[in-house]
Amino acid sequence: MPNQIKSLSKGLKVYKTIVDYGKPIQAKELCSKLAIDKSTMSRLLQTLKDEGFISYLENSNEIISNDIFIKTNQATKIELLIKKTNYLLEEIAKLTGECSYLGIFDDYRVLYINQLDLSKREIKTRNNIGVQTQLHTSALGKSILAFGNYDLKKLKLNQYTNNTITDVKSLENELEQVRNRGFSLDNREYQDGMRCIAVPLFNKDNILIGAVGISGSCERLSESVMLEFGEKISDLVSLQKIVY
Repeated sequence: MPNQIKSLSKGLKVYKTIVDYGKPIQAKELCSKLAIDKSTMSRLLQTLKDEGFISYLENSNEIISNDIFIKTNQATKIELLIKKTNYLLEEIAKLTGECSYLGIFDDYRVLYINQLDLSKREIKTRNNIGVQTQLHTSALGKSILAFGNYDLKKLKLNQYTNNTITDVKSLENELEQVRNRGFSLDNREYQDGMRCIAVPLFNKDNILIGAVGISGSCERLSESVMLEFGEKISDLVSLQKIVY
């Protein structure tokens, strides 16, 4: 294979990795992921930067992709993610009898992109697809924060109920618990009378792509049931590696 073609192939792999990573990444991590030496990586990154495909965050060595690819493909990627995970939402809904959700990080909020309610209850859960909520108040958001790499100081810790976490230290402690047990809880923190459980969702390369979970009334989701479902959903999701 000619050297120019090899360089192009490597450059495309580097760019795809940056885009798929979904958050700032450093050159040394790219070298490790792609088994590319430091000098070659430096040349590839400089070319991508010169051509306008990537940028460096101000005063840092963290790399982000520019909007050229993201803007034109975001809707398609969301549609693909929904398609790839719909069966998982079905399994979670069947397992728990509650409405299941899929959420992703979107400008320091949770964006609900899919939900499924298979219950036979007369009053169904309202449609939340397309709704954004605060990361610190929702179980989906806590899973994303706990297993992602985000600046907690950028969060607006608004209070919604008496149980809402409103300071960074308490949130850090909560996220540490989430990492230890593998799932997150919303115990009437966004809406009185409602509880939620969520689990982080990773792709086949072990990159965080969002979170899945359930919500339900306090009458149905007691604290013991929440912990039981958290373990069961974690076990179910741990068997999945989404090809995305």
